[in-house]
Parts: sequence; C-alpha cells; structure tokens
Amino acid sequence: MKLPLISEVLSNPALVSDLNLADWDVLVRQARRTGLLARLAETLKGSKWEASVPRQVRWHLEADHVLAERQKIAVRWEVSQIRDALMGLEAPVILLKGAAYVMAGMPAARGRLFSDVDILVPLEKINQAEAALMLAGWHAQAEDAYDERYYRLWMHEIPPMQHIRRGSVVDMHHAILPRTARYHPDPLKLRAAAVPIDSVPGLFVLQPVDMVLHAACHLFHDGELPHGLRDLSDMDLLLRYFGADRNFWTELPKRAAELELERPLFYALRYARYFFKTPVPIAVDVALNKAAPSLPYMMDAMFHRALGPEHDSYRDSFSRLARFAAYIRAHWLRMPPLMLARHLLHKALISRKEAPT
Repeated sequence: MKLPLISEVLSNPALVSDLNLADWDVLVRQARRTGLLARLAETLKGSKWEASVPRQVRWHLEADHVLAERQKIAVRWEVSQIRDALMGLEAPVILLKGAAYVMAGMPAARGRLFSDVDILVPLEKINQAEAALMLAGWHAQAEDAYDERYYRLWMHEIPPMQHIRRGSVVDMHHAILPRTARYHPDPLKLRAAAVPIDSVPGLFVLQPVDMVLHAACHLFHDGELPHGLRDLSDMDLLLRYFGADRNFWTELPKRAAELELERPLFYALRYARYFFKTPVPIAVDVALNKAAPSLPYMMDAMFHRALGPEHDSYRDSFSRLARFAAYIRAHWLRMPPLMLARHLLHKALISRKEAPT
C-alpha cells in the first residue's frame, strides 16, 4: 500500500512545500483521524516549512496545538494530585505512556493528546492505592458486573478510575500484560529498573529500554487501533531519542528476550521503519531474527492497513477485514481460546443487550 500522507510528512516535513490544497485537505483529515494533528502542528511550527502552510490550514493546526498545550498543563496537574494521593503507599508509583513522556520532558510528548493518566503499582499495593485514590475523588468505572470481574481477576489493571468533579481518568496497572496473556513480562523487573523523575519527587518512569518495550507491547497487544499510527509515532520518537546512546541498541534486544517481548519489539521496529523511516541498526534486526513470524508478509498485509488512518483516503477493500483480524489476534494473545470465546460472546450479545438505550 502507499504510505499515509501524514506519516510521510512527519518523516520528511519538507514535503509540505509541494502540497496543493487538495493534498492539505487529505493531510489534515488523516492527521485528525489518527490523533496526530497537534504533532504535525508542532513539527511545522517555527520550522523553515511553516511558511508553506496555507492560510486555510493554519487555524486547524493552531487549534490542536493549543489543545495539546492545555492538555499538558492538565496532565501535570493531575499527576501532582495522583502523587499527593499516593504519598503514603510506600511503593514506587511509575508513570506510563503519555504522562511519562510529559513529566520526563521527552520528545514523544510533542503534540501528544491524552485521554487518561496511566500508572503502575505493585499488585500487593493495588487495593491500598485504589482506596487512596477513592479518598481523593477517583472512583472505578466498570461498565457492568462482568467487566468488574474481568478486570479484577484476569487483567493487568483495575477498571479505569474517573474523578467525580474533574472527570480525569486514571488507569492503574499492576503489570503491562493481562494475567491470562501468552507472554508474562515480570513487573518486578520493570519496577526494579525504574528511574526517578527529578522534577516530581516520589514518581518514576520506566528505564529507556523498558519504556520502548512497554510501548511495543501496548501497541501490538491492543485489539483496537484507532490511535495505532499515533502510538507508532510515539515509538519512532522514543527510538530516535534513546537511540543516540549506542548502549541502548545493545540492551534493547537483550531486555526484550528477558521480558518475553521479542515478538512485539520485532513488530514495533518493523512498522516504525515502514511508516516513519525510523533508523534501526542492522545488528538489532539480526538479534531479533528468531522472533520473526513464519509469514511476515501476511502480517504486513494486516498491519499496513490496521495501523494506518481509518479514513477514505487510505482505506481499501481489505481494510475492514485487516482491522477485525488485528482485533481477534490481540484478544487471542490476551487469553486462552475458551475464555476468549466466552468473552467475545458476552461482549457481542449479553453486554450489548444489557446496555442502556
């Protein structure tokens, strides 16, 4: 398939100087659909290509840029409130994904939009942490009794917690993959290597290789990919940032093997390179050869479609099938076959029937 215009421009911003208004229309629509419009705005803002942005497009970019900046302020505030609420936990509280990028001041925070704050705490502290957050105004939001049981017995997190006044959402994890998943990265190893955030005493982020592995794990074990290209763009920025240290590339495949995450890392590097031209040393590819699937080009046919913009400018006759296949694959990796069949049956028939109209 032809690459999405948004990934081509983020990889090579000089391309905007050759775009006509019809191209810009496609670019803005793809960027908005993938959650990358603010990142596009930050990429062009202050650059030598900013003058190429047509007047009709500028307000779209500026609006999302302002939104992203306001969300960063909100995330910093929410993180400070979470830290205060969990001060007595006597265990490391580790920020994950977007909140970690913002609080650690990383390039992956550029133009990043947020729907929640993700944290990682030890399983043995999860009830204490939940109680502390409830006292601070957050409450679990399971859809029904089945979802409550599903989260607490089988998943790697409790139901999302929403603040009763501000509406902010905290996703509290005790691991990075479900207990029923095929792979079992040890959360103790992740916590042991976590790095303190200098600007926010009491909070931590994952070490660089673990941060990349968690991003890969999240992206290629999530059954729904509305922000797949945005998450892959995060991966591209993480790899370029951490990759300046040669030791990073040596340690990355070793740590992936230690945490049973070689396959998701293989996919993350393969598709970051495909969509964003991410530079990856050949030695890393060689180290991950054994993690390659038996039919990589079949996986390419699925992920080239499922990770791209869900927009008419990128869809073809197989796109819907590819997204459905990615959904089934992710759930297949998350739980055994019988449990998967029961879960999908419940979500398709029982939960839908019980949903309020």
